[in-house]
Amino acid sequence: MCPHLFQAKVPKEFDVRLTAVGDKLFAVRIDIDGSHLDWRKDYSQLRYAAVPVPADVADGIRAYLREFRLEYGAFDFAGTRRGHWTFLECNPNGQWPWFPEDIREPIAQALADHLQKGLS
Repeated sequence: MCPHLFQAKVPKEFDVRLTAVGDKLFAVRIDIDGSHLDWRKDYSQLRYAAVPVPADVADGIRAYLREFRLEYGAFDFAGTRRGHWTFLECNPNGQWPWFPEDIREPIAQALADHLQKGLS
């Protein structure tokens, strides 16, 4: 007698956290040592790498942001061995500061720039 959310298990090889700030997209591949279904269980085992966003994914992200009138979103994807990204969720308040500095700084700069644009 309560709501449930069920999601199919995706046979993934890696995860992607894509942070969208306005039209700017920052995708980070997340690899984990071992076999964890959810990468958030052990941050010490994670490796990060900035990756390009496939064109179809970029189009979908921008359409999603427009439809929901969002300026920011943290999107999670499961990546398959063949490089296909399966959408899992969008968190409109998702976090990114745990990323290494070389990944974190461009996101922070984009947020600052975007906020400044909105003030004029």
